Amino acid sequence: MKANTILNRILAELASVREVKFATMNLENGAVLEAEAFEAGNEVFVVSGEDRVPAPVGEHKLEDGRILIVLEEGMIAEIKEAEAPVEVEVEMQSEEAVAVAEEVASEAVSEVTEEVAAVIEVAVAEAIAPLVEEIQSEMKKMKDEMGKYKQELAAAKKEFSSQAAAKPIKHNPSKEQAHKVEFNRPMKAIDRVLARLNN
Repeated sequence: MKANTILNRILAELASVREVKFATMNLENGAVLEAEAFEAGNEVFVVSGEDRVPAPVGEHKLEDGRILIVLEEGMIAEIKEAEAPVEVEVEMQSEEAVAVAEEVASEAVSEVTEEVAAVIEVAVAEAIAPLVEEIQSEMKKMKDEMGKYKQELAAAKKEFSSQAAAKPIKHNPSKEQAHKVEFNRPMKAIDRVLARLNN
């Protein structure tokens, strides 16, 4: 067979393949779903740009309020209709019932407050008592030590006050000798060595 005939057969086969049109729906959060038909048993995909990802397992709320249920990734299990909200009727309580409830609540709060205060007072007393005793014993030790230091200081003051003062030191500056620089003196050996090094 020639290449042209093979190519024509392939093109004919491709033309015979039917083109599938996908329906789209939006989720409540704005994501776009795509499926051949939104019925149980069909594949469903989440579309983002050009990418198509199979829809994850779970319940997905559609924009129209219906719920799309996916039990297997990418396969529609069922589509439920939106459930109507349940209305609950509440009877109004009489003023007497409200007054009784407030009274009971205030009594309970006052009783609990008294009990908590008593428990806290006992706990604080138990926790602080040993600390107070320890601090008092430390303070007594410090007072005794301070008394000893005061006695030693008084004894030293008495001892030093009885001694005569030392003789004062007089300042006796010595005469400074002036350094003379002689410019017209004969050169010594060191002067000749330095002169040669510098020139």
